[in-house]
Amino acid sequence: MRFDHPNPWAPRQDLKVWLNGRLVPVAQAAINVFDHGLLYGDGVFEGLRAYGGRVFRLDRHLKRLEDGARAIRLELPMTRGEFVAAIGEAMQANGVGDGYIRLVVTRGVGYLGLTPARTANPSVFIIADQIELYPRELYEKGLEVVSASVMRNHPNALSPRIKSLNYLNNILAKIEAGDAGVLEAIMYNHMGFVSECTGDNIFLVRDGTVQTPPIHAGILEGITRNAAIELLRRRQVCVREMDLTRSDLYVADECFLTGTAAEVIPVTKIDGRPIGDGRPGAVTAQLMRDFRELVKQEQ
Repeated sequence: MRFDHPNPWAPRQDLKVWLNGRLVPVAQAAINVFDHGLLYGDGVFEGLRAYGGRVFRLDRHLKRLEDGARAIRLELPMTRGEFVAAIGEAMQANGVGDGYIRLVVTRGVGYLGLTPARTANPSVFIIADQIELYPRELYEKGLEVVSASVMRNHPNALSPRIKSLNYLNNILAKIEAGDAGVLEAIMYNHMGFVSECTGDNIFLVRDGTVQTPPIHAGILEGITRNAAIELLRRRQVCVREMDLTRSDLYVADECFLTGTAAEVIPVTKIDGRPIGDGRPGAVTAQLMRDFRELVKQEQ
């Protein structure tokens, strides 16, 4: 039996990965099969975006990584300064000035048992490369999304604010999106309220007010989400963090998503229903311009 079927989406072969203190060719960037990050999804990660050679709001991403590690009682093997230096090495090695960086910390190599007491030496790897989450034309005409049947994790099971390596419920929701012929799906929490999409936070505009699910709705507190809220409030736009229902989605005037890879992207159809007049709205368009300007200012 062969397991080496060709993958058209495989990473470029000249890519170098920062792995436990060394830059190694992607073909040699390997994790031990007994690493608990692989066996149990035991670890944390961050997705970062670089513009002009600088990572957007890097300190906030690293603070979230530290908080997530602390929440799962994972002791990070590097200081914040060492993470910053390693990210810079990975970017330079791959010629990434504008691109995407994935920073991952696993529990480390252990054995076939759940207890982390039998693990040692957390693994750290950093991938710096290019990314295009959505086709460029969708930023002009808008994205179509669907509602997923898969719920967000209950906050008393595992806090959705922890960016852990276990993304299985998001993956299942993403599969539902693919089955529906679209690129993204909206996930709801155990109360039936809107939470977030599989990889992005969601916002609505209704009667000039921007609405977005609150932290307690089971969302990941996105770095780009918080930047969007800042920018909207600078323009004196009222932003309300509130529980939202499926009906609220359908009667919205505008809808948009935010995320590190996605940045700000309009949504013009949900579950086959046009949002507003079926075109990106004025509030969304202005926010997209403001976000691009913010990125330039913080380079």
